Amino acid sequence: MSSSPRFDRGHTDDLMAFLMAAPSPYHAVAAAAARLEKAGFRQVEETAAWDGTTGGKYVLRGGAIVAWYVPEGAGAHTAFRIVGAHTDSPNLRVKPLPDTGAYGWRQIAVEIYGGTLLNTWLDRDLGLAGRISLRDGTDRLVSVDRPLLRVPQLAVHLDRSANTDGLKLDRQKHMQPIWGLGDVEEGDLIRFVAEEAGVDAEDITGWDLMPHPVEPPSYLGRDRELVAGPRMDNLLSVHAATAALAAVAGQPDAELPYIPVMAAFDHEENGSQSDTGADGPLLGTVLERSVFARGGGYEDRARAFAGTVCLSSDTGHAIHPNYAERHDPTHHPVVNGGPILKINVNMRYATDGSGRSVFAAACEKAGVPWQTFVSNNAMPCGTTIGPITAARHGIRTVDIGVAILSMHSARELCGADDPYLLANALVAFLAG
Repeated sequence: MSSSPRFDRGHTDDLMAFLMAAPSPYHAVAAAAARLEKAGFRQVEETAAWDGTTGGKYVLRGGAIVAWYVPEGAGAHTAFRIVGAHTDSPNLRVKPLPDTGAYGWRQIAVEIYGGTLLNTWLDRDLGLAGRISLRDGTDRLVSVDRPLLRVPQLAVHLDRSANTDGLKLDRQKHMQPIWGLGDVEEGDLIRFVAEEAGVDAEDITGWDLMPHPVEPPSYLGRDRELVAGPRMDNLLSVHAATAALAAVAGQPDAELPYIPVMAAFDHEENGSQSDTGADGPLLGTVLERSVFARGGGYEDRARAFAGTVCLSSDTGHAIHPNYAERHDPTHHPVVNGGPILKINVNMRYATDGSGRSVFAAACEKAGVPWQTFVSNNAMPCGTTIGPITAARHGIRTVDIGVAILSMHSARELCGADDPYLLANALVAFLAG
């Protein structure tokens, strides 16, 4: 039996605000934490002793956040219901020695992060965001959300084959943004960032900075049935998971047979192997400490993990009208058709038949339509944090998401209904 939906198009409006507030993974977790704080969650430090009190809690580490809600009556062996996602998106990242240029142009040296579509970063107005690390050991977020940088494309007059033989970009030579005129000055960018952040340049000892498109998300189409915007892969899922966890935490505790969890990791786009990635120990450590804080031991931990299910939520491919032959001939996910269940028998996705039943039950309970995604056998299948979570923690995991176009572009496209359909399904799943 379905329940009345909690989220509607207003959720999509809020997603667009979330995308604007999150130009980097560090801003994404800060924006998620702010929403959880409004729902009554409180931050706990990893270096502090944890207690077994009920209520909502969260841990921040770099560009990752893990949040959970312990209802009244939860035992040490109570299982978890987890929604996993990732905060990073393919983009450009500022190098350690950023000041460069030639022929009177001042440029910023960048490295390519993840599998970004390079051509989509050309001729866009770009801001700059991320975090700076100060001499006193603290970090500070910084965001220059106005046109500052641009990667200029070569004029067609100087590349007559661009429209016939395809655009060819050298990752080292052709992707360095310009940001002004004049001679190159060592330390110039960091002095500028320091001024923007209101600190002394001499106090900045490290940085994780990245350009971002400053064009805001927008509705698209005759009937505004589409949304175009940056970083939907995978902030769409982070936003939905945050909203769903906050909603579930507001329900009566008697209705929660599980401990609902939201885990949003960094570095998925380059393999997840970091202390804030899904292949690191963060999620397992948080879950174990939660068990132990409630008086449990190893047996309770084993029982809790055995009953735990994770929905790994990441964007997937909608059928592309111009490239239909690249898709499986019988599986055609469409935008606004509801969340997708991702299946790959070679375990590039962690879904199996029993996992399919968990997802189907959540969608049925929420009154949400859903679809199935399978790759064309002739095309390599991507992957995400699902198989990593399943293998690392021994947790039953199901890969799901929202179907989009232009994945890994600087500006992606989704259906305007799918974000809130996903969020409603996640509420039903987390609530059990």
